[in-house]
Amino acid sequence: MITVINYGLGNLHSVQKALAFVGGQVEVTSDPGKILSADKLVLPGVGAFADGMEGLSARGLVDVVREAALAGKPVLGICLGMQLMFEDSEEQGSHKGLGLLPGKVVFFRQEGIKVPQIGWNQVEIGADSPLVQGIRAGSYFYFNHSYYCAPDDDEDVLTWTEYGTRFASAVVRENIFGVQFHPEKSQKIGLKLLKNFVEV
Repeated sequence: MITVINYGLGNLHSVQKALAFVGGQVEVTSDPGKILSADKLVLPGVGAFADGMEGLSARGLVDVVREAALAGKPVLGICLGMQLMFEDSEEQGSHKGLGLLPGKVVFFRQEGIKVPQIGWNQVEIGADSPLVQGIRAGSYFYFNHSYYCAPDDDEDVLTWTEYGTRFASAVVRENIFGVQFHPEKSQKIGLKLLKNFVEV
C-alpha cells in the first residue's frame, strides 16, 4: 500500500492516478494510523513552505512522517514535498522543515532567468538509485518552482539541473527520495520514475 499524504496542499488526484496507472495500490489520507501502517509514503505539494508545514502540524503529521521515515519506509517527496524534507527554508521568512535531509531551501536569485521556473528542463544523473533505473541522462521533466533545495552533502543529490545555477533536482538518502519536478505531469518519463518508486 502506497499512502499519499493529504495535508491540505498538493495535486493529490493526479499523483494518486499516476501511481495507480503504473501498478501501485494507492490511498490518499491524513490519518496517522494509516500513514504509519503504509508500505510507502508519497508527500506531494504545491504552494508555500510555511503553509505546508502548518498543514502537516495542524493534522498532527509532522512527527508521524518523521517516525515513518526513520522506521525505514520509502518516502517520496514531490516538489514542495521534497522541500519540506529539508531542515530550513527562506521562503517568506525563515521556517523549519521536517529535517529528514540536511540542507536548506533557497530562492532563485540568479540574473537572466524567469522566476518561477515553469516548464520542461533536463536532469543530469549524479548517482545510482533504483528511482532512476532506465532513465537516461538528459531526460526532460516538468518543473514549476521559485525555490530550490541546497543539500549540505552533494552525496545526497540524485540528479542535477541547470537553471541559472546547477541545483539538486532530485535527492536520495537511504529510504528518503525527493524530486523537485512533477513526475505526474512529466508524461512517459515521469510515469517511469513513479513505477520505479512503486517497485522499490
